[in-house]
Amino acid sequence: MAAGFAGPLVSLVLLLLSGVAARLYRAGEDPLSVLSAGTVKRALLNSSAAWVVQFYSSSCGHCIAFAPTWRALAGDVKDWESAIRIGVLDCGEEENYETCKEYGIHFYPTFRFFKAFTKQFTTGENYKGADRELQTVRQMMIDFLQNHSQESRPPACPPLDPVSSSDVTSLFDKKTPHYTAVVVESNNSYTGREVILDLVQYENIVVKRALNFDKSFLEKLGITSVPSCYLMHPNGSHGLVNSLKPLRSVFSSYLKSLPGVRKKLLSPLELPVKGNKEESAEIKPWKEFDKSKLYMADLESGLHYLFRVELATHKMLEGAELKTFKDFVTISAKLFPGRQPVVKLLETLQEWLVSLPLDKIPYDAILDLVNNKMRISGIFLTKRTEWVGCQGSRPELRGYTCSLWKLFHTLTVQAALHPTALISTGLEDNPRVVLEVMQRYIHHFFGCKACAQHFEEMAKESMDSVQTLDKAVLWLWEKHNVVNNRLAGDLTEDPKFPKVQWPTPDLCPACHEEIKGLHSWNEAQVLQFMKQHYNTENILYRYTESQTDSSDTELKDTREEKDKSLLGKPGGNREDAALNQEHIRDSESKLFNKLIGNHGPVRASGKSAFESVNHQESRQSVIFLGIGFSNIDMSLCVVLYVASSLFLMIMYFFFRMRSKRWKVKYYRSSV
Repeated sequence: MAAGFAGPLVSLVLLLLSGVAARLYRAGEDPLSVLSAGTVKRALLNSSAAWVVQFYSSSCGHCIAFAPTWRALAGDVKDWESAIRIGVLDCGEEENYETCKEYGIHFYPTFRFFKAFTKQFTTGENYKGADRELQTVRQMMIDFLQNHSQESRPPACPPLDPVSSSDVTSLFDKKTPHYTAVVVESNNSYTGREVILDLVQYENIVVKRALNFDKSFLEKLGITSVPSCYLMHPNGSHGLVNSLKPLRSVFSSYLKSLPGVRKKLLSPLELPVKGNKEESAEIKPWKEFDKSKLYMADLESGLHYLFRVELATHKMLEGAELKTFKDFVTISAKLFPGRQPVVKLLETLQEWLVSLPLDKIPYDAILDLVNNKMRISGIFLTKRTEWVGCQGSRPELRGYTCSLWKLFHTLTVQAALHPTALISTGLEDNPRVVLEVMQRYIHHFFGCKACAQHFEEMAKESMDSVQTLDKAVLWLWEKHNVVNNRLAGDLTEDPKFPKVQWPTPDLCPACHEEIKGLHSWNEAQVLQFMKQHYNTENILYRYTESQTDSSDTELKDTREEKDKSLLGKPGGNREDAALNQEHIRDSESKLFNKLIGNHGPVRASGKSAFESVNHQESRQSVIFLGIGFSNIDMSLCVVLYVASSLFLMIMYFFFRMRSKRWKVKYYRSSV
């Protein structure tokens, strides 16, 4: 799970290719199909071959470590692709976020099987095995093929069920236009089926399998051990192939080398072409950064990915997941040292969650608020990832995992610096609160399941020993270094940012000591360094996206989507009312936002005067027809109502008196 704290400062400009060629799997180079949001559905629907697709994330350390195994599997079964194909889809790519959500992908890597000739959209069948070794997945692919009905079986896939002994002996001494090979094996062996699929794309040979139940049959063929290969030649001669080792690879290689056996000339299986997008690699220049500083762009990009990608894969939050999410939002709203629009978003979300008396919440409702579909003034969270201190030498390295570490380090430090921040939240008086929320978040939501298990094991070992907020800071620092030590030299390690013990001597010389010639940490100095490094004053706002960078042309569409989303939400009126409590448009708030200019923090030791005024007015707001009005607004309404009533009464009496005078003046009595 972990990314390194920091690495050597790179002085040269490094160009990062974010196209397909720079990812874990390379289209045209690796022996598999690299799918995307624009191709996956068209590839899977009505396909003449079955599919097994790995949904992964390029930010998942376990996915990076597993990539060589998956690539080797694809190469091993390359000859099977007319019957079953292997594909990959990167859920860490922004263009694939919604697609992975549609397929219900919660954790990485996730393996799904898709049957041939599927007519309608389906999320596929989950791989149910805990073992992800190459041989185990290959055998699951065979089981999946055999689960096809006769009508839906891929046309290129020959029968995989065993033939009877009489069917084999009936072929003796018969001339045929091809070789017939029979792999005799036990019932639980996969060798015969693997050899059958290995020869799918070869002509002038037919491969069958038979079981070793009939002893007289085995004696007739001269078979003393299984698996064995019995071969019938086109001229009618037949016999046991004795010189072969009983291995699938040996059987397949021997049969492919027989005279006249050659690969069929098949047209290559092409993927649907991406629509409306040219295949071009986007070049991103390296961002120079100071490794002694913390960058708000990393923290905000991490929140963006957390809210819109990782959490959003859960369509409904309830039970332990909902409790974990609420607690995470609460500690973030109270402790995150962010810019005013981001902090206000977290506070609005936290108050909204508290106000909802619901046991479960659809995540689309949460996303509506995160995306500001309600058009609430002053709240904003970037919709793009802009890694700075967390950028990697390749797109799949560091990134989100690095930012998640930085986020929780920041929260533990802020909790220690502001011990009263969580008062009246129900989370106060617990020095482990940030660590426990982190543990629960990783358990329920973190995409890399193997990484989550490693973290939970560390938490079970020693988290209970944390008794102070300062100890919580040191516990997370220590465990991060444990992870760095475990992953040093791993495939997930960025060569530009090796996973070293942190802080390095150049950042904190006083943190390092020697006792009897052995390196030792001065924990008091480490704590002081952590509080300085993750403090508000050490945050740089370069590369952060301002609220004005977002397009205002979405306003009309956003309002329409808001109306539709409210109709579909449980308790929509309550949610609408709660959200609109923050809908205050006073000049002081606008002035404050303008002065901040999205260039600095809004929380140090307390709230600013303007923020306090806005908060009080928000508390005083009342709900009227679902729209938030302040007391001033209501007073103006009353004054206008009274004034208009008086005006109407005066006009009424004026015209009434005028009417009477007119009648007296023009009245004439009859003679």
